[in-house]
Amino acid sequence: MKKAIGLFGNMYFLAAAVFVVWMMFFDRNDLMSQYEYYSQRNKLREERDFYIRETEKVRKDLNELTTDRGKLEKFAREKYLMRKDNEDVYVIIPEKKDEDKSLF
Repeated sequence: MKKAIGLFGNMYFLAAAVFVVWMMFFDRNDLMSQYEYYSQRNKLREERDFYIRETEKVRKDLNELTTDRGKLEKFAREKYLMRKDNEDVYVIIPEKKDEDKSLF
């Protein structure tokens, strides 16, 4: 017990304890801020990886569209509803099922 009282009475221990408490809770870079920075960094890394994958996908599609005439025609027909002069295009939109209808 006397050792514990002597430890808390030591000026160096008190200064170190005050410093640690200050750095953990009151400083600009406290533990909560560090956790938020860490979470934000992970979120940004996930977004970066997503955009890298999407960029590669778009580059692959662009390469296919510039080299293969059949894929270019398929892309134009599906995305922009283009057609040849002697064709008719019918757009079929599936009807959404309304689950909220009651039989009463």
